[in-house]
Amino acid sequence: MAARSIWNGTLTFGLVNVPVKVFTAQESKSIHFHQVHLKDEARIEHRKVCPKEDKEVPSDEIVKGYELSDGGIVVLTKEEIAAAGGENAKLIDVERFVPGEQIDPIFYEKTYYLGAGDKGEDAFRLLRKALEETGKVAIGRWVFHDRERLVAVRPHDGVLAMEVMNFHDEVVEPGDLDLPSPQKNPTDRELQMAGKLVDSLQAKFEPHKYKDTHREAVLQVIERKRSGEEIEVEEPEPQEETDDLMKALEASLG
Repeated sequence: MAARSIWNGTLTFGLVNVPVKVFTAQESKSIHFHQVHLKDEARIEHRKVCPKEDKEVPSDEIVKGYELSDGGIVVLTKEEIAAAGGENAKLIDVERFVPGEQIDPIFYEKTYYLGAGDKGEDAFRLLRKALEETGKVAIGRWVFHDRERLVAVRPHDGVLAMEVMNFHDEVVEPGDLDLPSPQKNPTDRELQMAGKLVDSLQAKFEPHKYKDTHREAVLQVIERKRSGEEIEVEEPEPQEETDDLMKALEASLG
């Protein structure tokens, strides 16, 4: 069954309008657990309760409120929040084209696919081809789920990939971390050995070779326990600290 778009709108650059459809590019394979009562395995319910009245609140009485510094609440309806997007509510507004290698991956948050919208095939192909030939990435803004998102659009396997990005003030600077300062620089010999180790592990990146082994192990535990097996929990062996770097490097190469 073909994936359905989650958003339809227009990508604009200059005076060019490109009708596009946005599709999810990732699918979570995480194992999801329910909270249950140990005594009888009944599912735990999470109720929405008003602390003032101490009773459950129906969904039609729940709205979104912004808390002010003095503790007051400003209530906004869905329509009022949507109105903040203004004319950009159905746009991906491209502001600049930048070299892709200038974007640090730390700014990337989530990936979507862009496909051509209705009657937008020609403009879509033009944009994709222009990005392919120039090596540039389109940087723009996209309002989605009541939030403005910074996005980077790049060609990918016949479509366009749109990376939702963190804004600059959302990225923690390394200088703000509470980390110890290095006491000494590595020796030339250590660098040489580390380089050899890196070379020995060098390989072409093949995504299909990397699987979630922890998820597979958890599924095996679930199946074993379903079959009535008693699960023995073993403490993992503590990792030895590396006091002698040269010895650890030589052992790794050996």
